[in-house]
Amino acid sequence: MGAEFAFKFFLLYLLLAMYCVDGKGGARDDSQSEGMHGEPVHVHDHPSSHMDHMDHSLLVFFTLDDLKVGRTMPIYFPKKDPSKSPRLLPREDANSIPFSYEKFPYLLQFFSFSNGSPQAIAMEDTLRECEIKPIKGEVKFCATSLESMLDFVQGILGLESRFKVVSTTYLTESSILLQNYTILEVPKEVPAPKMVACHTMPYPYAVFYCHSQETKNKVFMVSLIGENGDRVEALAVCHLDTSQWSRNHVSFKVLGIEPGSSNVCHFFPEDNLVYVPMPTMSNNLINVM
Repeated sequence: MGAEFAFKFFLLYLLLAMYCVDGKGGARDDSQSEGMHGEPVHVHDHPSSHMDHMDHSLLVFFTLDDLKVGRTMPIYFPKKDPSKSPRLLPREDANSIPFSYEKFPYLLQFFSFSNGSPQAIAMEDTLRECEIKPIKGEVKFCATSLESMLDFVQGILGLESRFKVVSTTYLTESSILLQNYTILEVPKEVPAPKMVACHTMPYPYAVFYCHSQETKNKVFMVSLIGENGDRVEALAVCHLDTSQWSRNHVSFKVLGIEPGSSNVCHFFPEDNLVYVPMPTMSNNLINVM
């Protein structure tokens, strides 16, 4: 009984710490289903009044036409303290805890959350999101352990395939979340005949929303420099076919486009991951311009 209490207390502490970091219960930085990612609005395309009234966390979206050396755009990069972020549980521990919206009342009691509290709302949203039916051509899975995440990745990329993970890296320490960034070098395309993107979700322990789409995507590493000198090696994914996306997807509102009318790209925050197959050629990065 004491071990169970200590475990629950530890998870509660992690979630509360996560809330203290970003004030939103670690609210997702990505845009899934109805669009919850983030996106950069083009300075040259949108009046300042539009940006002034926009949720800054949405400033991560752009199009392939923006991937040019010297292009400047406002980008929001969330900053979280890794020491206070929840960690993936071992599979055995994760499997011992129900992960289902049907079990939500039990989970409230298990984690000692009061119904309607910020923690409860975040947990409920994550459970609902994980059970939403995927869009046409999409396969999705919410991973509650590293083992389950890797099993899903291998199932998509191939059981015998070798793969690697790519992510955004902050090269300088800074507390600035939003500023104008300029593309320093020719973006490099990461070969990705298939890919699996995994996004962090707010939960008492680490949960990743992983998904893969049959439609063609492109993956890039982009070297950025901020107005204050911040350097970021940013992971970006471009979705070339958006025809099956919800018309309410936030990227369409930010970019002023319709489903299927254009590609949509977005930068990834540091704690989101993309798995791609290991290249068969010696050169694993391709200049795209």
